[in-house]
Amino acid sequence: MAPVWIVLCLALSLHAQTTRPASRFDASTWRPLFDGTSLDGWTTKGGRYDGGAVWTVEDGVIVGREGPNHAGGLLYTTTSHASFVLSLDVALDDPFDSGVFVHMTPKAKGAQVTLDAVDGGEIGGIYSDGWLKHHPDGKAGWKVGDWNRVEVRCAGWPMRLESWLNGAPLSTWTMPADAVGFAPTGLIGIQVHGNRNDPPGKRARFRNLRLLELPVFDTKDFTMDDGGLLVPTADGRARGWRPLFDGRSLEGWTVTGGGGDAVVVKDGAIVVEGHGDGELRTVEEFGDFECVVDFRIGRMANSGLFLRADPKGGNPAFSGCELQILDDFNWEKETGSTLKPWQFTGSLYGSLPPSDRRAVAPVGMWNTYRVVYKGHRLDVELNGVKIHDAVDTHAVPVESSGSKPFAERARRGFIGLQRHSPGHAGRSETLRFRNIFVRTL
Repeated sequence: MAPVWIVLCLALSLHAQTTRPASRFDASTWRPLFDGTSLDGWTTKGGRYDGGAVWTVEDGVIVGREGPNHAGGLLYTTTSHASFVLSLDVALDDPFDSGVFVHMTPKAKGAQVTLDAVDGGEIGGIYSDGWLKHHPDGKAGWKVGDWNRVEVRCAGWPMRLESWLNGAPLSTWTMPADAVGFAPTGLIGIQVHGNRNDPPGKRARFRNLRLLELPVFDTKDFTMDDGGLLVPTADGRARGWRPLFDGRSLEGWTVTGGGGDAVVVKDGAIVVEGHGDGELRTVEEFGDFECVVDFRIGRMANSGLFLRADPKGGNPAFSGCELQILDDFNWEKETGSTLKPWQFTGSLYGSLPPSDRRAVAPVGMWNTYRVVYKGHRLDVELNGVKIHDAVDTHAVPVESSGSKPFAERARRGFIGLQRHSPGHAGRSETLRFRNIFVRTL
């Protein structure tokens, strides 16, 4: 299979009139980042390049200007993102220096796609405390003083950055495997550079900001096709990675509980809809393993990823263990309840909350669990953020009633996806799962 960037570039050159990366992905999962009236969801603090630039909303557009004493700075999303496509329209007064930033955190490096519409500046260069890649020819496609469509795809680890300008490929950069000091996830930012003695009142304008979440994956083990689905690389297959879900059927799985058509396969995903309790169980059982699973939470979804659950019976959350999947964003308000710390998404259910509750993506966006379970040691990443770090499950206290200590639980069992559709969720879809892979250790 040809690398995805080659496929993308060929498609763009052949069909320049339909050039957005967005057209290659599930358009229904795009999420607006700007409501057109306020800076809700944005902040000027918490990234690597905080500053005193002035940010406003004018005529439905985000506007950035230098602050006092030519101060520059970034406007960041309030949530972190690891793997995504960002689409936005940008108009810069001439001259002006700006850029799009990814993986912004205070203590580690991210990267910038430069939008330097100034003498000697570059459109589409890659910068991070110094040049990572020059792109002196990028200005050829830039519309001076007019709106430009900029699209940036940040995917995989090591991180790969691809960008498009007004529908045409702009630049591509892949982080070297031996690079150090870079953050695996972080805030997205847009920039007013500042300190350039630009004429007073010059501005950067941004509109139509949208985000498409993508799988979080290790580029040594996987490539990603144009639909956001993962395929193991030759090295990944050699390391033992194989699919648990073929994208077309439920072969290799058993569906328990009633519900009839509550579980279907659609668009390369397992779709759980309707009512009823039960689970999808792998026919195969696992002891020590590593797995990855993508999941998309619907409103009021309540589910989980079961690990080493006992096929002989009992509650899978307690015969093995469960990583919680829940609509953290609406549950308490809709039910009038107060969730315990070990009930939020990412929890080791009944025992241990995630170390960072901000790692989960909002309702309707894809999330990625990566789990390593070896002996009684458990590592879990959610969207590239480590939420359980070499947890000794034997030492984890049990908080919920009716569950037995981890030392007494199964050392081998099925991997499962919980079906727990609350009655008030209605008949609408509640969950999707895709990109389910495993390797034994």
